[in-house]
Amino acid sequence: MSHRDIWMVGDLQGCCRSLETLMRHPDITAGDDPRFWFAGDLVNRGPDSLRTLRSVIALGDRAVSVLGNHDLHLLGIAAGLRKVGKSDTFDEILNAPDAEALLDWIRHCPLAHYEHGHLMVHAGVLPQWSVADTLELAAEVQKDLRAPDWRQRLQTMYGNEPSQWRDDLDQEGRRRIVINALTRLRMCDAQGRMEFRHKLAPTEQDWNDSGLLPWYDAPGRRTRDEATIVFGHWSTLGLLMRPDVICLDTGCVWGRSLTAVRLGDRKVVQVDCTDQAGADC
Repeated sequence: MSHRDIWMVGDLQGCCRSLETLMRHPDITAGDDPRFWFAGDLVNRGPDSLRTLRSVIALGDRAVSVLGNHDLHLLGIAAGLRKVGKSDTFDEILNAPDAEALLDWIRHCPLAHYEHGHLMVHAGVLPQWSVADTLELAAEVQKDLRAPDWRQRLQTMYGNEPSQWRDDLDQEGRRRIVINALTRLRMCDAQGRMEFRHKLAPTEQDWNDSGLLPWYDAPGRRTRDEATIVFGHWSTLGLLMRPDVICLDTGCVWGRSLTAVRLGDRKVVQVDCTDQAGADC
């Protein structure tokens, strides 16, 4: 299929009406059996996580979704490793008659997806990693998540340390840093040391005051000249389109918009959440 028929879609987070409105947009329906790449966080915080998840699953091989931190949070709750937060909207999924099948589908999603010179992850990529490194490391964690004993393996994947990549990390450290980079990263320092408290849009003052900068501007980032990195996760950053990076998270669940970008020509389609989806947000 031509890369012109691929639409890259930002964080859904349970906003199913917005997704349905987006899928009816004439620029998207005009395509010849379009494909969709979802940037992760299909579920949570929005009002209809179950229907959103089913809608994406129903697309079959026309869709690929990378894992986001909220998707992993759902797996952690199902495994008894995480507590349900007051803003979590997982109950319908966990209580569904086919809950186990839904969880199986989620845990078989990739952490990174590469095609046509574009690498999609939910959050970010450490500066030390090439595209090949990223895909290899993602595959290691994916193997654990897809194993029959995935609940036990998931136990060692939570925590903020190690915060910086080293080639000699043990298996548990590798799992944790890969998950954190691919699903949680926003800011890091010049050496690629991750910082997870910063959630606002980056400013020059961040770098001057704290030594932090967006992961995609880290010095010596190896993926810069290898691929366009496509990601979500950063609603305060919003739509960002550069030759080397595309951010798709435009805060649908916070009442803003849901964004899709066509891979072939960077055509942008946005659905205004407040006006078009109402109760979704």
